[in-house]
Amino acid sequence: MVSEKADGTVAIVNTSNAATPLTDSTVTPIMTVDVWEHAYYIDYRNVRPDYLAHFWQLVNWDFVNKNFTA
Repeated sequence: MVSEKADGTVAIVNTSNAATPLTDSTVTPIMTVDVWEHAYYIDYRNVRPDYLAHFWQLVNWDFVNKNFTA
């Protein structure tokens, strides 16, 4: 997850155990990507790099920018 912290800085934040950035009131999620196996296994089997390569092609950067500047 890329998030904006309360002090205005931006950070890449990793969560574990199915945690969601929406439950952390100290950050504002800007963009997230799910890399747990359930997110990609049916389409990509165990080839996570291919899943991420396609993810980056689909990112709506205008939407991400709006989240960042909001």
